[in-house]
Amino acid sequence: MSLPEIVSRAQWLLAREELLAQEKAVTRARDAVNAERRRLPMVEIGEEYVFEGGDGKATLLDLFEGRHQLVVHHFMFAPEWDAGCRGCAAFLDQVGHPAHLRARGTTLVAVSRAPFTRILPFKARMGWTLPWYSSLGSDFNRDFEATLEEGGELVERSGVSCFLRDRDRVFHTYSTHGRGLDGLGSANGFLDLTALGRQEDWEEPRGRSSALGTPTGGARVRYHDEYEY
Repeated sequence: MSLPEIVSRAQWLLAREELLAQEKAVTRARDAVNAERRRLPMVEIGEEYVFEGGDGKATLLDLFEGRHQLVVHHFMFAPEWDAGCRGCAAFLDQVGHPAHLRARGTTLVAVSRAPFTRILPFKARMGWTLPWYSSLGSDFNRDFEATLEEGGELVERSGVSCFLRDRDRVFHTYSTHGRGLDGLGSANGFLDLTALGRQEDWEEPRGRSSALGTPTGGARVRYHDEYEY
């Protein structure tokens, strides 16, 4: 096994300071990329997608649960499979408590092409409470490139798509797939993909932090059982 070099504390501190400068540069670059993502234009959704979940049939608007933003995890689970993708399952296992997203007006759900009758027992086996819907019978997966046709066969692809609601109008703001999910799992990680972001005063473009009329910064962060949103 190739292990790190053994050095003195002074040498380690020097090397650590050099790396810290690079880490800060990455953080600044990530903030800039996130700001550009929030500046992306959006597309209004005109298709009447129909999903099936725990409460029966649902529209894309229903998936918001009345909140302003929706983040969909495209969970790889084809109709003919007996269980969901192991990698997607590992991804959901690391997702934190949903209260911190919901307090920022954002709902996180999973969507797969498998029928809900197959999703339900697998979801119970995994012990997840995250809302999970079947898109079977609709073009949702195809339209958002979570199901592709390759060589005449349908291939599933993991990903995340973000949507924004303005009253009864729904807009698609962002999608990413594959390695684009690396590092996701925290509330801030998901919010960084959305049009409204973390809703902090320092974020660009200006004016989005007050879009939901909720507190920003440290005044907003609470224990997950204290949120009123």
